[in-house]
Amino acid sequence: MIKVGTLAKIRRLYFRDKLSIKEICRQTGLSRNTVRTWLRESEMVEPSYPVRRVITKLDDYADTLRTWLKADAGRNKRERRTKGQMWLELCALGYTGGYGRVCAFARAWKASMGLAAVKGAFIPLKFQHGEAFQFDWSTEYTFIGGLRRRVELAHTKLCSSRAFWLVAYPGQGHEMLFDAHARAFEAFGGVPQRGIYDNMKTAVDQVLAGKKRKINSRFEAMSGHYLFEPEFCNVASGWEKGIVEKNVRDRRTSVWHHAKDRRWDSWEELNVWLGEQCRQAWSELNHPEFPTLKVADVLQDEQQRLMPMPRPFDGYVELLARVSSTALIHLERNRYSVPTEHANSAVSVRLYHDHIAVVADGIRVARHSRSFDRSQTFYDWQHYISLIERKPGGLRNGAPFAGMPEPLRQLQAILLRRTGGDSIMAQVLAAVPIHGLEAVMVAVELALEAGKPSGEHVLNVLARLKGNAVPANLGDTLAREWAPGWPLQLREEPLANVDRYDGLRNHQGTAPASEVGS
Repeated sequence: MIKVGTLAKIRRLYFRDKLSIKEICRQTGLSRNTVRTWLRESEMVEPSYPVRRVITKLDDYADTLRTWLKADAGRNKRERRTKGQMWLELCALGYTGGYGRVCAFARAWKASMGLAAVKGAFIPLKFQHGEAFQFDWSTEYTFIGGLRRRVELAHTKLCSSRAFWLVAYPGQGHEMLFDAHARAFEAFGGVPQRGIYDNMKTAVDQVLAGKKRKINSRFEAMSGHYLFEPEFCNVASGWEKGIVEKNVRDRRTSVWHHAKDRRWDSWEELNVWLGEQCRQAWSELNHPEFPTLKVADVLQDEQQRLMPMPRPFDGYVELLARVSSTALIHLERNRYSVPTEHANSAVSVRLYHDHIAVVADGIRVARHSRSFDRSQTFYDWQHYISLIERKPGGLRNGAPFAGMPEPLRQLQAILLRRTGGDSIMAQVLAAVPIHGLEAVMVAVELALEAGKPSGEHVLNVLARLKGNAVPANLGDTLAREWAPGWPLQLREEPLANVDRYDGLRNHQGTAPASEVGS
């Protein structure tokens, strides 16, 4: 294969320097036929040769890979597979070639289909240690609690060390946003001086001219608590927080690719796993500006420049709600119980990322785990004790009391079979606010162990427990031994020893009849 430079040299030697073909062959090392062939051309032309058919290890899998690429082209961006994932799947099918060959094939296919991405130019960003962090959300999907759920994934990334933290939530509300910051700052070991955001609704109420923003009051309270200064990107200028934007793309392929196909029992289980993945990535990923260092190494240096972590911000969203006549409040298409004393009145509901708190007259009167399902009712049976004292008949079919502990439900089943059992059970439950649930549970268990329990038995045992100040965490046997004045109880039951009497009987049998008679 002759090169263009060699062809130009041949023409100069022959037409300019007037050398013979023999001399040209000597200087170039080419054959006479080759030299004559190219000298016959009237003009300088670029050599062209037929494209050779190169057989590669990928040829047998080209149709499969082409099918995958075509299928991914029609999917949502977050659902597409990376070239690395395709390469691993091909290897599982028997492919023994390299990753680069798969990438080259994919690039050529996209170019032929007109799907090649148009890449723009951006300005590189530079940050000092402890200077700033960037925050963003991404939307993903996975199975939690047996259902496929939409997941709002919070991404917080330090601009200098590139350490990042991921937390999954069912929404993007204020309570989720505040909790994501608290968890990220705790994981980083401090707070940077600035936070960079887009114009998300939970932070910006209104976008004004230029860089001016009307910031949400609750968001300002959170930033004031942690002492960092919030900054917001220009509209449609995501590159201004490109560090976290790239993190969204990278974590979707490196972390969430493994999370989306798993089954999670709860949100907290998913977040624990995400935290482990983040810390593992810190120790494995090289820093982009310091290739010889890991992200974890640079984070250790940046932690010295971070502001100290204060107590977590009390980030709740407060709403007003009216309690129904059945002592329930309606919230997010679910119902939660409150003490019956507040029925038909207005209360304040504080929404946290994982629970709700009901406040009346400045005092918290109820707390429930927050549910993001629909049409669910959550009872706390202790909220209805004061009402059941006046209406004991509600015990038989009262929905809240189905959630009582098992010993109480066993006692209820026994008492309700007796005349006046409703009132007796109501008296037992009325002792819970006075003596505490744990003490009442100990008394009920002791009464059940004794057999044929009654309300009087339970209350008497409870009185003795409270009167002798028996620690509630002690077991029954230990409590009896520890409490002064407790009725004596043998540690070892006596055995019937009849051998002694048989001995006496034998001795009397050998005695004279007169002595026996007397």
